[in-house]
Amino acid sequence: MSDNLIRKSRKTGLPPGTPVYVGEEEPLPSIIELMSYDEHGYTERVVGHVSEIVDDLKSPDITWVNVDGLRVSDIIEIGNSMGFHSLIQEDIVNTEQRPKVEEYDNYIFFVLKMISYDDESGDVAIEQVSFILGERYLVSFQEKHGDCFDIIRQRIRENKGIIRKMGSDYLTYSLIDMIVDGYFTVLEKIGDRIEEIEDELVVNPQMDTLHDIYNMKRRMIAFRKNVWPLREVISRLDRLGSKQFKESTSIYIRDVYDHTIQVIDAIETYRDLLSGMLDIYLSSISNKMNQIMQVLTIIGTIFIPLTFLA
Repeated sequence: MSDNLIRKSRKTGLPPGTPVYVGEEEPLPSIIELMSYDEHGYTERVVGHVSEIVDDLKSPDITWVNVDGLRVSDIIEIGNSMGFHSLIQEDIVNTEQRPKVEEYDNYIFFVLKMISYDDESGDVAIEQVSFILGERYLVSFQEKHGDCFDIIRQRIRENKGIIRKMGSDYLTYSLIDMIVDGYFTVLEKIGDRIEEIEDELVVNPQMDTLHDIYNMKRRMIAFRKNVWPLREVISRLDRLGSKQFKESTSIYIRDVYDHTIQVIDAIETYRDLLSGMLDIYLSSISNKMNQIMQVLTIIGTIFIPLTFLA
């Protein structure tokens, strides 16, 4: 908590719209990847300079610009070249944003959290992803390289499904859907770990069991904090009714909303389960202490009279 306050204190006194990086790790240099497509074909390349993007955004094709790395100077250059508001640039480099959505004149800006599970450590990794959706383009900003979007890239390359026949709003839906699907994967692994802890709790609870329960509760709190606001974000995207989101895509957005509710319900269930496990652990320890005291009382009852006789 104190680290968060220190990081945020760097912005104290600065005027609104001043991009200052806020995050746990140093920002990486930005790498810009561009995919442009229609139903007849696609192009894909790494962009050498921001000026190249501006011309692509004027194309009649659908353009997806993905930026990996949030070095402030790079984000300012990209944002200014594309005409994005300074407040958006500020939000992009603040990786501790809550999921949110904001509508501007010609585009929509929103922030989501991409969540993954480390099988070795059991930690939940949370990465911020920011999106700017325009009429025929989508720009995504990620903290680092590597994401859950490769399936979408492959669909574009191989012209699978309807993605190359649809607009940038459908591309946006597809990426949101992949992020939410990732939540289910994380929840499945968390559920498996909770079952393991539950078995330990029943068979032979140890101090490590208590630590595992507390650690899992903290992870679920972090998970909930970053997923709970998502339902309002998706609901607002559906309600915006702007030219960026067509009715044909709103149907899919509502489906993602349903999935988000399922994720939130599962999180609440796991939180309740962990709280119950904590109560069981404390009761188990209390029972063991009572048993020990009973044994000591019996021993004392036997040996105290012998002491008097001596």
